[in-house]
Amino acid sequence: PIPRIAEICHRRGVLLHTDAVQSAGKVQIAVEQLDCDLLSISGHKMYAPKGIGALYVRRGVSLEPILCGAGQEAGLRPGTENVLGIVALGAAASIAHRSLDSASEKLVRLRDLLERSLEQAIPSISFNGRGLPRLPNTSSVNFPHVVGADLLARTPEICASTGSSSQASTDFLSATQSALGLPPKLARGTIRLSLGWYTEQEEIERAAQSLVAAWEALQ
Repeated sequence: PIPRIAEICHRRGVLLHTDAVQSAGKVQIAVEQLDCDLLSISGHKMYAPKGIGALYVRRGVSLEPILCGAGQEAGLRPGTENVLGIVALGAAASIAHRSLDSASEKLVRLRDLLERSLEQAIPSISFNGRGLPRLPNTSSVNFPHVVGADLLARTPEICASTGSSSQASTDFLSATQSALGLPPKLARGTIRLSLGWYTEQEEIERAAQSLVAAWEALQ
């Protein structure tokens, strides 16, 4: 609840920076409604080239540059601007804005299909944030009785991330997993699966089959 957090911060004279890297291009972002003072996005998360991003700075907020030198980028970052990257980021943001609603609907449908497919084959599986406000393209899945890294090692055609840096010999929880109240044994099997604009239903079905087969092999 960013607006509520902003209210608490501003009442105490604290600036609020919001990391919107995962949200940009997937859900509506309105800095006026969020009431944040700073907000950052990364271009490659919305199909712009890697190496370009943007920082929103509310009018009246004063920042001190990390590097000093010439006056590029409002004196905050000296050096020649990445013009091609800036133009590409603007184009990508424009395309994302025009198709945001339709793309989001498709992603939700495919994400839910993926979760149902996994649930039907693995009854004891669970999903973090299910039924709550979350990104349309992301599913945080708790595979029971396995280590996430081992599961992904058996599915080389799937590029995904484990929910933490768990290893078979340790019950490590990330700060986020701990805050969610995940038991260590369950957190070790957490995998984050992300869908893209170009993901199709056939790929979802293949991914589910591969993950289920890998999970069964590890039992």
